[in-house]
Amino acid sequence: MTVKGLISAFTQQEDLNFLLTNRIPRAAITRFMGWFSRIENPLVRDASIAFWRLFSDLDVSEAKKTEFKSLHDCFTRELKPGLRPVDPDPSVIASPSDAIIGAHGQIEDTKLFQIKGAPYSLLDLLGDPALVEQHRNGRFVTLRLTSSMYHRFHAPYDMAIDKVTFIHGDVWNVNPIALKRVERLFCKNERAVLRAKLSTGEALTLVPVAAILVASLRLHFLDRTLNAQTRGPVDFTCDARAKKGDELGWFEHGSTIIVLAPDHFEFADSVAEGARIKCGEALLRKPS
Repeated sequence: MTVKGLISAFTQQEDLNFLLTNRIPRAAITRFMGWFSRIENPLVRDASIAFWRLFSDLDVSEAKKTEFKSLHDCFTRELKPGLRPVDPDPSVIASPSDAIIGAHGQIEDTKLFQIKGAPYSLLDLLGDPALVEQHRNGRFVTLRLTSSMYHRFHAPYDMAIDKVTFIHGDVWNVNPIALKRVERLFCKNERAVLRAKLSTGEALTLVPVAAILVASLRLHFLDRTLNAQTRGPVDFTCDARAKKGDELGWFEHGSTIIVLAPDHFEFADSVAEGARIKCGEALLRKPS
């Protein structure tokens, strides 16, 4: 067995995986990673990327650049033009990112699930009763980004974003092992609530959720980077217009995006728990 295979088998032991990725000083490690990943020393960069490859299926062949200044530069890499075409069908809400599809379905009044049998509430997630009402009995889908994936996320539809709320919190790992063990995990982690309206008037909300080693969340339309050091107002009113496929921002490392959509949309045929989806592919569809 290869070194990579041995590491994979070792870390797939659930107790060990949970211990290594959660029972550590999560916030301190995350702050350190934010600093370390920006070091532009070639030796540090090359050693870090090589180490990263040992633990993941990192493939940078799609990247626009062939050389990176730092580990952070590699994490937040752009792709070559044309590699993530957006579904042009006006009835389709596209995936905002590359991801593995997690729990999804209809919101039960105001209850949704991080995994089967592990519920949490819209109010705990969003913190805004008025926004909860807009998504009562709607649709939800959980999109998990692994560390090796393309980390930028895009507008899933023509839409207007009128408010962003940044919620401080923890940085638990968001992998399936942690989701089975930590109740209401998404409601405990640091996250941003992006409140939007589709061009057809319905509410659409994106909730990017941070995780361990995710040092920050960059939102281009606010021209801000949000992280544990963010101080002052946590509510940002805006009038940002985005066309379907426009880049909204990026994660540093990997994490999760929860998509909250109108109840009359149906999931695309290819949407299934555990399936991989690429940015721009059909996620939800309005019935004809």
